[in-house]
Amino acid sequence: MNSVDKAIESRMSVRAFTKEPVSREIILNLLDLSARAPSGTNTQPWKAYVLEGEKLQQLCNLVCAAYDSIAQNPELEKEYQAGYDYYPTKWFSPYIDRRRENGWGLYGLLGITKVDKDKMHAQHRKNFEFFGAPVGIFFTIDKELGRGSMLDYGMFLQNFMIAARGKNLDTCPQAAWNTFSKIILPFIGAQDNEMLVCGMALGHADKEDIVNTFRTPRVSAEEFTTWIK
Repeated sequence: MNSVDKAIESRMSVRAFTKEPVSREIILNLLDLSARAPSGTNTQPWKAYVLEGEKLQQLCNLVCAAYDSIAQNPELEKEYQAGYDYYPTKWFSPYIDRRRENGWGLYGLLGITKVDKDKMHAQHRKNFEFFGAPVGIFFTIDKELGRGSMLDYGMFLQNFMIAARGKNLDTCPQAAWNTFSKIILPFIGAQDNEMLVCGMALGHADKEDIVNTFRTPRVSAEEFTTWIK
């Protein structure tokens, strides 16, 4: 297996990190590498905000408080809306089946059942702590750009995650943050024309935490490929 294959194969969504820091030089290098992603007419639609230390903790505290308040009063959920629909409004097969397999596979590993609402809340809450990572990054895009720019952005984000593996670092891309964009965007100083694409945790995986033994399955190429002759 060559180094590129190895980086792709070893990438996973890490959900527990050590506190080992990542230097600014490495983060900038990862972002520079990521920006080699293709984009329609070279528009380069990406913009990144990097949080560390006290500022990272302050934002985590704000969003965790909002998340907890919704659990106490579900009516508050109406106040927090993502800038775009990441998931379908109505789930259907085979996607709902894969989603369930993923969710219950993770919760099953952690010993969380359907009736353990408090434990489910606590595990999901870790999203809003960047799973303990020392670096949290928010990625934004101009609202006026089209769907194609989101495709470009996906390639940029994949570059970042693969390049991180090349430096023995780990990541977790997180759409969960999008719900709380009304808190996040002002905090990071984003302009009115910016929309939150996702958050991402960056750091070194905690290899002692059982959650990082969870690997999601993939459908084989033979199953999703049609040959036209």
